[in-house]
Amino acid sequence: MKSFHDGYAANDEFQSANSGLQRGELVRDMLKQRLQAPIVPGDSLARHHLNALIADALTSRGVLFVEAPCGYGKSHSLAMGIQTAGISDDCVRWLTLNSQDNAPTRFLSLLSVALDIPESSESSLQGGATFPDALAIMLMGLRKAQAPRSSILVLDGLHHITNPAAVALLQQLVADIPPHFSVVMLSRQALPYETHALELENRFTRIGTEKLEFSRSETFEFFREVLSDQQLTSVAIDHLYDLTEGWPTPLALYRRDIRQSSERHAVSDTPGVERFLKESVLGSLTPGQVRSLRAISELGLCSDELFLAFESLIPEGVLLPSEACERGLPIKVMAGWGRWYRLNPLLMEWLRTPVMAGYSDRMLAASRWFGSRNQFPEALKYSLLAGDAEEVIRIASEGSEALLLGQDTASLLRLRKSLPAPLLERSPRLRIVYSWVHAIGGQFRQARALIDGMDDMTRQEHETRICALRAFILRGEGQVAPALEMAERALSGRELSTQGQLVTQMVRASALCASGRFSEAREANRAASRLAREAGDSGSEALAVYAHARIELGKGALRHAEQLLRTGLDTVVQELARPARIGETRLQLNLVLVLWHQGRDAEADRLLVTCGRHAEQTRDLGLLLAMAIRVLMCRSQGRLEDAFVWIGRAERTMHTWQVDESLYVPVLEALKASCWLAQNQLESVAQALARLEPYREARCVPELFPMMPGLLDCLQVRLDLARGETVRARETLANIRKRYDEAIPWGVDIHMRLLAALLVSEDKGITSAQKILVGVVSEAEKEHFISPFAELKPELRDLMEKTYGQLPETPFRDALGQLFGIAGKTLPALLAEPISDREQSVLELIAKGLSNQEIADKLHISLHTVKTHARRINAKLEVRSRTQATVRARELGLL
Repeated sequence: MKSFHDGYAANDEFQSANSGLQRGELVRDMLKQRLQAPIVPGDSLARHHLNALIADALTSRGVLFVEAPCGYGKSHSLAMGIQTAGISDDCVRWLTLNSQDNAPTRFLSLLSVALDIPESSESSLQGGATFPDALAIMLMGLRKAQAPRSSILVLDGLHHITNPAAVALLQQLVADIPPHFSVVMLSRQALPYETHALELENRFTRIGTEKLEFSRSETFEFFREVLSDQQLTSVAIDHLYDLTEGWPTPLALYRRDIRQSSERHAVSDTPGVERFLKESVLGSLTPGQVRSLRAISELGLCSDELFLAFESLIPEGVLLPSEACERGLPIKVMAGWGRWYRLNPLLMEWLRTPVMAGYSDRMLAASRWFGSRNQFPEALKYSLLAGDAEEVIRIASEGSEALLLGQDTASLLRLRKSLPAPLLERSPRLRIVYSWVHAIGGQFRQARALIDGMDDMTRQEHETRICALRAFILRGEGQVAPALEMAERALSGRELSTQGQLVTQMVRASALCASGRFSEAREANRAASRLAREAGDSGSEALAVYAHARIELGKGALRHAEQLLRTGLDTVVQELARPARIGETRLQLNLVLVLWHQGRDAEADRLLVTCGRHAEQTRDLGLLLAMAIRVLMCRSQGRLEDAFVWIGRAERTMHTWQVDESLYVPVLEALKASCWLAQNQLESVAQALARLEPYREARCVPELFPMMPGLLDCLQVRLDLARGETVRARETLANIRKRYDEAIPWGVDIHMRLLAALLVSEDKGITSAQKILVGVVSEAEKEHFISPFAELKPELRDLMEKTYGQLPETPFRDALGQLFGIAGKTLPALLAEPISDREQSVLELIAKGLSNQEIADKLHISLHTVKTHARRINAKLEVRSRTQATVRARELGLL
C-alpha cells in the first residue's frame, strides 16, 4: 500500500519526467515570467535582528536555508532582509518553484534563466549530456563571466522538488556555486540531503520557525495602531500572542479584519484566518489525515508511540505526529522533551471543533497508556476527559504525592470545575489528590477547604498524608517554622509512603534552607534524592537537584549552583519520550537566576524565553520568578516602562490563575517599590512598603523568593537614605541583623554591606566608605555576584566612581566599570599612601574653608595636631597649599 506521501515510495514516479520534455516547454520568455520577487508591504514590522541574520548569511558562496510551515512569512522576511541590507533588485534572481518543476530538464532550464546563462549553453541538453554534466557546464560558464557582480539566487517553494534527480542537481548547484553568488532556499520541509559539509565550511545558515515567529514584544508592536485606537486591549493582544505563538500570517489576517470590519470575531473564527487554515495549511491533506490531526489536537501533547496506541480508533489510516512534522505542518517538536509534539495552539483550537466521534474512547485509551507508564497526572487527566468515574477513582487510589509534585498538573487544575462533586465525596484519596493540585497551583485556601471538608474518621485514616500536604501548604505560604514542625510530624507517622516521605523531605530541605541551617537542609535534600532514585521518579530527582541548587544559592555559591543546574538539565534531556515535568522548568529558571546574578543578561534572556513560555503553558508558579527576573533586568537597563508592563502582566496572570494573593502580592509590590525608587517617586515607595508591612512583620519567606524578607528591609533603608533620614536608615539596617541573626542569605548580606558603605560615607567620610566598598567587591568577585550592584546602581554611582581606581584589575572590575559607565574613562592615579580617616575629616573641613583653629575646635583636637594632619595630607597629595590640596583631592575622588 502506498503511504500518504502520494507515491514517494513508487519507483516509476519520475520516469517520464526524467526522460525529457515535450516541445515548447523550454520557451525562455515564458520561463522568465517566473522570476519575480515579492513586494514588501509598507506597514511591515521592522525586525532588525532577523534582518541582521539574513544579511550576515548572504556571503560569497553562502547558503541560507529558511525552513518553516505555511504562514511564517519566509518570503516576506527574506525580501525585507535583502531590502534592508541595501541590495539592489538587479542582484537578486528570485525563482518560485512548483510541483511541475520536478523534471530535471525543466529545472535546469529554470536555473539557466535565473542565472542569466546564454541560450547557447543549453545545447548540452540537446546533445545527450547527463543532467549533472549540463549543470556543470552552466556553472563553468558563470565562472568565466566578464566582471561578475555579487548576486543572490533565491529558490522559493523548495519543498515542491521531490524528484531524486532534481534533488541531486540542487545539491550539486549548492556545492559548486561560483564565488560571486550566494544561494537562499525557502521551504516548508527539511532539506532532502545532508548539509554537514557546508556547515563545517561555515557556509550554511538555517533560519527556522523560532526566528520567524513574532516575539511577544513584536506582537504588541505589530498591533500598536489598533491598540492606540482602543480597538484591542493589551490583555487581548496578550491572549492573541499566547494563542498564535507569534504565527505571522494569522496575526496579519486578524489585524486586517480589525481594520476593515467593525464586527469583532475570535481570531479562529475570523473569515480570513479560517480560509487560511482550511485551504493553505490543511488543503493538501486527505480527510483521513485531517482526522489524524484532529486526534492529535485532542491530546495536546503527543508522541508517535502514544498515537499508535489508539490507531484503531481513528478511521481511514493514521498520520503520525512525526510525519506531520516532516510534511511541514505547524507542529513542533517540544524542545528537551524527547520525541513529543504539539500543534500550534491556534490550529489546535480550530481542529477541536466540533468534537470528533469516539472522543471518550480515545481519551480512555490515552489514560491507560499513561497509567501503564506510571505517569499519574496524565492518566488522571485523560480519565477525567473520558468521563469515566470508576477509572478516575481507581487511578486516584493508586497515585502518589511525588508524581503530582514532579509533573505537570495544570491540566488537572483546569478540569477541577468540571469535576462532579459526588466523585470527591466517594473518594477521599481523590480529595487529597486535588488538594495537592490546588496547593501546587498556589491555591492554598482551596486546598485547605478540601482537607477540612473531610469527616474526622477520614482525616484520622489519612493523617500522615494530610500532615505532609499541610507542611507543603505552610511552606508555600512562607511559614517556615510551622512547615518544619508539620513536616517532622508527617515523617514520624507510620503509614507515610515512600513518595510521601520524598515530598516531605523536600519541604524540610526548603524550610531549613530558609532558616539558614544549610547543613541540615543538605541532609534532608540527600534523603529526598535517595527516595526519588528508589522510586524511579526522574521528575522528583530533577526537583531534588533544583532544591540542592537553591541551598547553594542561599550560601552564595553561584558557580557550584550553576554546575548543579547544568548537570541536572543534561541528565533530564537524555531521557527520551518523556512528558513535561515541572522539575525541568525549575532547573532552567534557577539557571536564569544564576546568570542574572552574574550579569550574563544575554544568556539569561535567551533561556528565559524558553522556560518562561514552558512555565506559562504548564501553569507552573515558576512563571512568577521568570517575570520577576524580567522586571529586574528591565530596571537595571533603565527600561522602567517595560518593567511596569511585566509587573502588570504578572499581576493579570496570577489573578487569572486564581493564585492566593499572599503568594504574589508581596513580590509584585516589592518590584513596584524598586522601580518607583529608580524614578524617585518616594511617596509611592512609602505606600508600597506600608502595604508590605504585614508580610515583613510575619517574617514570611516565600519558597520561590527566599531573599524577599531581607530585601524588603533593604528597600526601607534605601527609602530612608533617599529622604535623607540617615539615623532611621542606620537603625533599620542594624535591626535587620538582629532580626535575622545568622539566617541572612549571602545575597542580602552583600546588599546590606553596600548600604552600610553609603551610610558610612555620610557619617565618617569617603575614605571609610571606600574601604567597605573595596571589601564588598572583593567578596562578590569570588562568585561574580554583580546583581546587588545593579540593583543599587543609582545610590552607589558616586561612591563607585570615586573608588573604582582603587579596585584591582580583574574581569569583575571591568564588569562593574561597564555597569556604572566608568569603563574607558580616564581615572585618577592611586595614592602611594592612603589618606587616614582622621586626615579625611581634616581634609573635608579644609575644603569647606575652615581655619586650622576652627578645625581644631570642631574636631576637639589640638591646633598642633591639625597642623600635623595638614602637613601629611599635603605630602600624600604631593601639593604645597590648602587650595592645591582641595583641587587634588577632588581630582582623586576624595571629596
